[in-house]
Amino acid sequence: MFAVVVTFSIKTEHLAAFMPLMTENASTSLREEPGCHQFDIATDPARPGEVFLYELYDNAAAFDAHLASAHFKSFDATVADMITEKSVKTYGKVLQ
Repeated sequence: MFAVVVTFSIKTEHLAAFMPLMTENASTSLREEPGCHQFDIATDPARPGEVFLYELYDNAAAFDAHLASAHFKSFDATVADMITEKSVKTYGKVLQ
């Protein structure tokens, strides 16, 4: 398995618009991408502008396919101006 963790810092005024778009991106990834096995979205009221993702893919190629998908490209373009910071980290070995 190949893990991806993403942390977004969202502009406060865009958080309400961002979350449904993020949820739709996650559900579409799980539904349409055979290499995507998990796509969790986490938030904490103590950090209202922060959104954390945990994603599991078959391998790096499956994650690359996610990044190349039409639904991800649309999501990414739509939310670009809502984000102040984005951190993406990948992990090539997941122990279960």
